[in-house]
Amino acid sequence: MKRSTAVLTACATVLGLTGPLLPQAVAAAPGCRVDYAVASQWPGGFHGILKITNLGDPVTRWSLGFDFRDPGQRVVQGWGALWRQSGDHVTAANQVWNGSLATGASTSIGFSGTFTSANPGPANFALDGVACAGTGVLDRFHTAGRVQDDGGSARFSWPGVYFEGRFRGTGVGVVLQDTAADYEVQVDGTTAATLVTPAAGTHWVTGLRDGEHTVRLVKRSESQWATSAFGGFVAAPGGEVLAKPAARARQAEFIGDSYTAGYGNTSAGRDCTGDEVNRTTNADLAFGPLTARRLGADYQVNAFSGRGMVRNYNGGEPGTSYRTYYDRALLAVDGDVWRKPASWRPQLVVVGLGINDFSTALNPGEPWTPESLVADYRTAYHGFLDKLRARYGDDTVIVVSATHMSNTTALADATRQVVAERNGRGDDRVRHWYYDNTGLDYLGCHWHPSANDHRVISERLGAFLAGLPLTW
Repeated sequence: MKRSTAVLTACATVLGLTGPLLPQAVAAAPGCRVDYAVASQWPGGFHGILKITNLGDPVTRWSLGFDFRDPGQRVVQGWGALWRQSGDHVTAANQVWNGSLATGASTSIGFSGTFTSANPGPANFALDGVACAGTGVLDRFHTAGRVQDDGGSARFSWPGVYFEGRFRGTGVGVVLQDTAADYEVQVDGTTAATLVTPAAGTHWVTGLRDGEHTVRLVKRSESQWATSAFGGFVAAPGGEVLAKPAARARQAEFIGDSYTAGYGNTSAGRDCTGDEVNRTTNADLAFGPLTARRLGADYQVNAFSGRGMVRNYNGGEPGTSYRTYYDRALLAVDGDVWRKPASWRPQLVVVGLGINDFSTALNPGEPWTPESLVADYRTAYHGFLDKLRARYGDDTVIVVSATHMSNTTALADATRQVVAERNGRGDDRVRHWYYDNTGLDYLGCHWHPSANDHRVISERLGAFLAGLPLTW
């Protein structure tokens, strides 16, 4: 990991300490704002930078307090303030030359720290005992994905989760920890870097034109067994992080399996190792995100390869299905439940589940006949649609999608019947969409749709949506 080149001056030795901080930005509050970032990090150590802005009355002296959130985090030495640590609590008092802060004025301080295991961002910032509210990472950066904001970082698991920010300067750092998945960093709408299983730390994009920029981090691949942590964007020395972009009024949710996840869609061929699947899956180029961006919508990609509505691929992991995981933010955490914010109420939900239920023959010992599998699938589908209706209300348009399968028409037939039954009950905002294999090359890993196929599917979906009563 590259260390910061910023010159650190006026160092004041403090109690020897060891503690990790996942780089992050902390948002504003009545009375004060604290922008916190890890400028650089290496095994067991890091540099933390804090910009304090006084939003209250002018002061001639001040004291900033905050709490580390892991017992192993310690301040070793600091600059710009007189530093003290007692247990997990840290205080930084002004020096003679930076004690006066007019309303709206700022000063920057920093420290070198150590950590033993985890390095989450600090919490409970307060200036002269007045709490600085809004210290969550999502107060500074926009996302529509299923995340858990623990103050110092946003944790997540689903593919396609994205974070968006704004900054001024010649470079931007991405504070990220995920040794299982791949990411793209996009600056001003263009991919500036690809991060492959990034280690904990700040990952920099530099050499940009000096000015205002947008930045977007998006998770490309699936990593259901792991939990990712995003600590925010930080500006290069001399720059600053700006107010986050506004949320979009349009919202769409894409629910499905490997087709929805973009499984191996950028592969050069159909034969892929597991590692090649991970490297060539790009959820950002799957049909859902392509469609959402064309519509100007925020979106979620809640996709899980190999999972079906009642039966997983080839009967794998019996007793579980896609529905086992749908309510979670963190897929690997049993019992986890995503706390849906009131702001997430998609006008459009596209469900594509069933390829894994019907693509392989039933194995000895599985609890179905072909007929009972279809019956259980339809029953489960109705229950899932009931859940979506209860969660999002009657105005949301739900598209039940199906596609060509070479070995059976069970998926198309069963989904058509489910939609007909919903419509017969008076719910005409559930619609059926079938796309065939015309013009699709299936050159992705293991005969999955390629990136070109996803563009074709997105165009067909867009044409279908144009005829629906969406209440944008």
